[in-house]
Amino acid sequence: MDIDLHETLTGQVALVTGANRGIGAEITNRLAEHGATVYAGARDPDDVTVSKPAIIPIRLDVTDESSIRTTIETIADEQDGLDILVNNAGVYGSTGKLGMLSIADIYGTLRTNLHGPIVLTRHALPLLTEQTGARIVNVSSGSGQFSGGGIDAGHLPYGVSKAGLNAFTDALASQYPGLLANAVCPGWVRTEMGGSGAPRSVEKGAETPVWLARFEQSSPSGRLWRDKSVVEW
Repeated sequence: MDIDLHETLTGQVALVTGANRGIGAEITNRLAEHGATVYAGARDPDDVTVSKPAIIPIRLDVTDESSIRTTIETIADEQDGLDILVNNAGVYGSTGKLGMLSIADIYGTLRTNLHGPIVLTRHALPLLTEQTGARIVNVSSGSGQFSGGGIDAGHLPYGVSKAGLNAFTDALASQYPGLLANAVCPGWVRTEMGGSGAPRSVEKGAETPVWLARFEQSSPSGRLWRDKSVVEW
Protein backbone atom coordinates (compact mmCIF):
# COMPACT_ATOMS: atom_id res chain seq x y z
CA MET A 1 0.00 0.00 0.00
CA ASP A 2 1.45 3.35 -1.07
CA ILE A 3 1.12 5.95 1.67
CA ASP A 4 1.97 9.65 1.32
CA LEU A 5 3.89 10.91 4.34
CA HIS A 6 4.77 14.36 5.64
CA GLU A 7 8.44 14.75 4.80
CA THR A 8 8.82 17.08 7.77
CA LEU A 9 6.68 17.87 10.79
CA THR A 10 8.14 21.36 11.20
CA GLY A 11 5.45 23.74 12.39
CA GLN A 12 3.25 20.91 13.64
CA VAL A 13 2.30 20.20 17.26
CA ALA A 14 1.99 16.77 18.86
CA LEU A 15 0.82 15.43 22.23
CA VAL A 16 2.08 12.02 23.36
CA THR A 17 0.73 10.36 26.50
CA GLY A 18 2.88 8.08 28.63
CA ALA A 19 5.91 9.88 27.24
CA ASN A 20 8.20 9.34 30.21
CA ARG A 21 9.48 5.89 29.23
CA GLY A 22 9.41 3.04 26.75
CA ILE A 23 7.56 3.39 23.47
CA GLY A 24 6.08 6.75 24.46
CA ALA A 25 9.50 8.28 25.08
CA GLU A 26 10.81 6.91 21.78
CA ILE A 27 7.79 8.23 19.85
CA THR A 28 8.30 11.63 21.47
CA ASN A 29 11.97 11.75 20.47
CA ARG A 30 11.32 10.68 16.89
CA LEU A 31 8.50 13.17 16.34
CA ALA A 32 10.80 15.91 17.62
CA GLU A 33 13.51 14.69 15.25
CA HIS A 34 11.03 15.11 12.40
CA GLY A 35 10.54 18.73 13.43
CA ALA A 36 7.38 18.67 15.55
CA THR A 37 6.88 20.52 18.79
CA VAL A 38 6.01 17.66 21.14
CA TYR A 39 4.15 17.93 24.43
CA ALA A 40 5.37 14.93 26.42
CA GLY A 41 2.58 13.93 28.79
CA ALA A 42 3.38 12.15 32.05
CA ARG A 43 1.96 12.02 35.55
CA ASP A 44 5.25 13.50 36.73
CA PRO A 45 6.79 15.79 34.07
CA ASP A 46 10.15 15.50 35.84
CA ASP A 47 10.29 11.90 34.62
CA VAL A 48 10.40 13.05 30.99
CA THR A 49 13.84 13.13 29.39
CA VAL A 50 14.18 16.31 27.36
CA SER A 51 16.66 15.30 24.67
CA LYS A 52 15.63 18.07 22.27
CA PRO A 53 14.43 21.67 22.78
CA ALA A 54 11.20 20.85 20.92
CA ILE A 55 10.10 18.43 23.68
CA ILE A 56 7.90 20.08 26.31
CA PRO A 57 7.12 18.01 29.41
CA ILE A 58 3.57 18.48 30.65
CA ARG A 59 1.68 16.98 33.57
CA LEU A 60 -1.00 14.62 32.26
CA ASP A 61 -2.87 11.88 34.07
CA VAL A 62 -5.25 10.28 31.58
CA THR A 63 -7.39 8.92 34.41
CA ASP A 64 -8.08 12.44 35.73
CA GLU A 65 -10.37 14.62 33.62
CA SER A 66 -9.23 17.82 35.32
CA SER A 67 -5.64 16.97 34.36
CA ILE A 68 -6.74 16.29 30.79
CA ARG A 69 -8.63 19.58 30.63
CA THR A 70 -5.67 21.55 31.97
CA THR A 71 -3.31 19.94 29.46
CA ILE A 72 -5.51 20.79 26.50
CA GLU A 73 -6.07 24.34 27.77
CA THR A 74 -2.31 24.80 28.07
CA ILE A 75 -1.71 23.65 24.51
CA ALA A 76 -4.56 25.87 23.27
CA ASP A 77 -2.99 28.88 25.01
CA GLU A 78 0.48 28.19 23.65
CA GLN A 79 -0.21 26.85 20.13
CA ASP A 80 -2.50 27.46 17.17
CA GLY A 81 -3.82 23.90 17.22
CA LEU A 82 -2.91 20.25 17.61
CA ASP A 83 -1.81 18.18 14.61
CA ILE A 84 -0.99 14.83 16.23
CA LEU A 85 -2.38 13.03 19.28
CA VAL A 86 -0.71 9.78 20.29
CA ASN A 87 -2.72 7.88 22.92
CA ASN A 88 0.09 5.70 24.22
CA ALA A 89 -0.33 5.56 28.02
CA GLY A 90 -1.38 2.12 29.20
CA VAL A 91 -1.23 -0.45 31.98
CA TYR A 92 -1.20 -4.24 31.77
CA GLY A 93 -3.28 -4.99 34.84
CA SER A 94 -3.51 -8.30 36.68
CA THR A 95 -3.50 -11.87 35.43
CA GLY A 96 -6.26 -14.37 36.14
CA LYS A 97 -9.90 -15.20 35.72
CA LEU A 98 -12.47 -12.48 36.26
CA GLY A 99 -13.47 -13.83 39.67
CA MET A 100 -9.90 -13.45 40.91
CA LEU A 101 -9.51 -9.81 39.87
CA SER A 102 -10.12 -6.89 42.19
CA ILE A 103 -12.69 -4.32 41.18
CA ALA A 104 -10.02 -1.64 41.60
CA ASP A 105 -7.76 -3.38 39.07
CA ILE A 106 -10.60 -3.76 36.55
CA TYR A 107 -11.55 -0.11 36.82
CA GLY A 108 -7.92 1.02 36.78
CA THR A 109 -7.08 -0.87 33.60
CA LEU A 110 -10.16 0.27 31.70
CA ARG A 111 -9.80 3.83 32.94
CA THR A 112 -6.22 4.11 31.71
CA ASN A 113 -6.36 2.11 28.48
CA LEU A 114 -9.83 2.95 27.16
CA HIS A 115 -11.61 5.71 29.06
CA GLY A 116 -8.46 7.86 29.09
CA PRO A 117 -7.96 7.92 25.31
CA ILE A 118 -11.66 8.55 24.71
CA VAL A 119 -11.91 11.43 27.20
CA LEU A 120 -8.60 12.98 26.10
CA THR A 121 -9.60 12.78 22.44
CA ARG A 122 -12.97 14.34 23.30
CA HIS A 123 -11.27 17.34 24.92
CA ALA A 124 -8.66 17.59 22.14
CA LEU A 125 -11.17 17.53 19.28
CA PRO A 126 -11.57 21.33 19.02
CA LEU A 127 -7.81 21.69 18.55
CA LEU A 128 -7.52 18.71 16.21
CA THR A 129 -10.39 19.77 13.96
CA GLU A 130 -8.84 23.23 13.54
CA GLN A 131 -6.07 21.56 11.54
CA THR A 132 -6.25 19.99 8.08
CA GLY A 133 -5.47 16.28 8.19
CA ALA A 134 -4.79 15.99 11.93
CA ARG A 135 -3.78 12.49 13.06
CA ILE A 136 -4.79 10.40 16.06
CA VAL A 137 -2.67 7.33 16.78
CA ASN A 138 -4.04 4.89 19.36
CA VAL A 139 -1.40 2.47 20.64
CA SER A 140 -3.31 -0.80 20.90
CA SER A 141 -2.29 -4.48 21.05
CA GLY A 142 -2.80 -7.84 19.42
CA SER A 143 -4.40 -8.75 22.77
CA GLY A 144 -7.46 -6.82 21.57
CA GLN A 145 -7.92 -8.63 18.25
CA PHE A 146 -10.91 -10.92 17.73
CA SER A 147 -9.15 -12.42 14.72
CA GLY A 148 -6.23 -14.81 15.13
CA GLY A 149 -5.90 -16.02 18.70
CA GLY A 150 -8.76 -13.94 20.05
CA ILE A 151 -8.92 -11.57 23.01
CA ASP A 152 -6.22 -12.14 25.64
CA ALA A 153 -8.30 -13.89 28.29
CA GLY A 154 -5.27 -14.24 30.56
CA HIS A 155 -5.22 -10.46 30.99
CA LEU A 156 -8.95 -9.96 30.59
CA PRO A 157 -9.33 -6.23 31.41
CA TYR A 158 -6.29 -5.42 29.27
CA GLY A 159 -7.50 -7.44 26.28
CA VAL A 160 -11.01 -6.01 26.53
CA SER A 161 -9.66 -2.46 26.87
CA LYS A 162 -7.56 -2.83 23.72
CA ALA A 163 -10.49 -4.34 21.78
CA GLY A 164 -12.47 -1.31 22.90
CA LEU A 165 -9.68 1.00 21.75
CA ASN A 166 -9.77 -0.63 18.31
CA ALA A 167 -13.55 -0.17 18.16
CA PHE A 168 -13.18 3.46 19.28
CA THR A 169 -10.67 4.06 16.48
CA ASP A 170 -13.08 2.69 13.88
CA ALA A 171 -16.02 4.72 15.21
CA LEU A 172 -13.96 7.91 15.48
CA ALA A 173 -12.83 7.62 11.86
CA SER A 174 -16.48 7.24 10.81
CA GLN A 175 -17.70 10.22 12.83
CA TYR A 176 -14.85 12.55 11.85
CA PRO A 177 -13.74 11.83 8.29
CA GLY A 178 -11.58 14.97 8.33
CA LEU A 179 -9.36 13.34 10.95
CA LEU A 180 -7.05 10.39 10.42
CA ALA A 181 -7.62 8.00 13.33
CA ASN A 182 -5.65 4.77 13.34
CA ALA A 183 -4.68 2.13 15.90
CA VAL A 184 -1.39 0.29 16.02
CA CYS A 185 -0.07 -2.91 17.54
CA PRO A 186 3.62 -2.28 18.29
CA GLY A 187 4.27 -5.93 19.05
CA TRP A 188 5.84 -7.42 22.17
CA VAL A 189 8.44 -4.84 23.12
CA ARG A 190 11.19 -4.77 25.74
CA THR A 191 9.65 -2.17 28.04
CA GLU A 192 8.73 -2.07 31.71
CA MET A 193 5.37 -3.58 30.70
CA GLY A 194 6.69 -6.04 28.12
CA GLY A 195 9.61 -7.28 30.18
CA SER A 196 13.24 -7.96 29.31
CA GLY A 197 12.40 -11.18 27.44
CA ALA A 198 10.33 -9.48 24.74
CA PRO A 199 11.69 -9.96 21.21
CA ARG A 200 11.30 -6.38 19.98
CA SER A 201 13.30 -3.27 20.78
CA VAL A 202 11.67 -0.01 21.81
CA GLU A 203 12.91 1.49 18.53
CA LYS A 204 11.05 -1.16 16.52
CA GLY A 205 7.93 -0.73 18.63
CA ALA A 206 7.86 3.02 17.96
CA GLU A 207 8.47 2.69 14.23
CA THR A 208 4.89 2.22 13.01
CA PRO A 209 3.27 4.69 15.46
CA VAL A 210 5.63 7.41 14.23
CA TRP A 211 4.94 6.41 10.62
CA LEU A 212 1.19 6.76 11.25
CA ALA A 213 1.76 10.17 12.83
CA ARG A 214 3.30 11.31 9.53
CA PHE A 215 0.29 10.34 7.35
CA GLU A 216 -0.83 12.88 4.78
CA GLN A 217 -4.51 13.83 4.58
CA SER A 218 -5.28 11.33 1.81
CA SER A 219 -4.11 8.34 3.87
CA PRO A 220 -6.28 5.51 5.26
CA SER A 221 -8.16 5.94 8.53
CA GLY A 222 -9.99 3.68 10.96
CA ARG A 223 -7.55 0.76 10.63
CA LEU A 224 -5.40 -1.36 12.93
CA TRP A 225 -1.77 -1.55 11.80
CA ARG A 226 1.27 -3.65 12.60
CA ASP A 227 4.64 -3.18 10.93
CA LYS A 228 3.13 -0.65 8.50
CA SER A 229 0.52 -3.13 7.27
CA VAL A 230 -3.21 -3.32 8.02
CA VAL A 231 -4.25 -6.26 10.22
CA GLU A 232 -7.74 -7.51 10.98
CA TRP A 233 -9.05 -7.05 14.49
